[in-house]
Amino acid sequence: MRPYQPDSDFNPRNDWRLRVAMAGTILAVVVVVLGAFTRLVDAGLGCPDWPGCYGHLTWPDEAHEISRANAAFPDAPVATDKTWPEMVHRYFAGALLLLVAGLTVMAWRRRGQRGFLHTHFLLGLIILQAAFGMWTVTLKLWPQVVTAHLLGGMATLSLLWLLVERLRYRKRLIPVHEFRALQRLRPLAIIAVVAVSLQIALGGWTSSNYAALACADFPTCHGQWWPDMDFSQGFNVAQHIGPNYLGGTLESDARTAIHVTHRIGALVVSAIVLVLAWLAWRAGSRRWAIGLAGALLLQVSLGIANVAMSLPLPVAVAHNAGAALLLLGLLTFCYRIQTAQPKMKQ
Repeated sequence: MRPYQPDSDFNPRNDWRLRVAMAGTILAVVVVVLGAFTRLVDAGLGCPDWPGCYGHLTWPDEAHEISRANAAFPDAPVATDKTWPEMVHRYFAGALLLLVAGLTVMAWRRRGQRGFLHTHFLLGLIILQAAFGMWTVTLKLWPQVVTAHLLGGMATLSLLWLLVERLRYRKRLIPVHEFRALQRLRPLAIIAVVAVSLQIALGGWTSSNYAALACADFPTCHGQWWPDMDFSQGFNVAQHIGPNYLGGTLESDARTAIHVTHRIGALVVSAIVLVLAWLAWRAGSRRWAIGLAGALLLQVSLGIANVAMSLPLPVAVAHNAGAALLLLGLLTFCYRIQTAQPKMKQ
């Protein structure tokens, strides 16, 4: 697929919204990675209140502050190795909210131009995302909320990146034969985006139910291709709210069912993305074919490494970042297919 060709009357370098949107995309990546780090070090309840931490704007780190905090929250004593990840994540998320609010103000000053409704929808999503952040704490890591919070973060990142794409380019002219070949790929590309999104949701459900290590071997699980599993409990999304879900509450068979389902999802996603990459190669979009296949290979390798190495923190965080990379790659491919136009011979 050839590079975009902006319209002659449009210079994206003069659009401050583009610069802010690009900064927001980078910040959203940081927020997603920090969210994964916070979850993986079990710091989701590092601060039992919201939006502060034990009544502090930062977190208690002095002896007298910790003493007062422990007296105020006797059921949640201060763990200094868990308070700072939670609050740093909140700071960056709050900065992202302010940045998107700034984008919305810019959109109002340039009403009628592209990205107006897009920006407002993004602001609404990130406000909802802040609410999910609060519920993550108040509902004590209820898996449904934690998974929704992860999906909200990925959706925020995706919308910011698509806004960058919309502001950078208006149309792209490609040869007619390449245009037709790419248009035939559009349905499969959309299916790939949906499949990866569902797999990310499965990954969030796996993490929020602490099922990442339910199978300690690979490619089998407990030495079997189909071990004992309890799907009804593993995927009981109507489970009641009440206990503290830190560490998970499900039995072994239920966690195994979640883990194995995530592996099956990885196989399905791999098949879809590899077929899409192969067809893109045949259509002449060889860079996209290599990029999508490479992102998939990286993500699958990180997933296997998580099992083989018993979930090392850097690899587990990278696995979350890899999911975002694969999703953004597919979304960009879809968008550029959508905005491509045939170049008619003169």
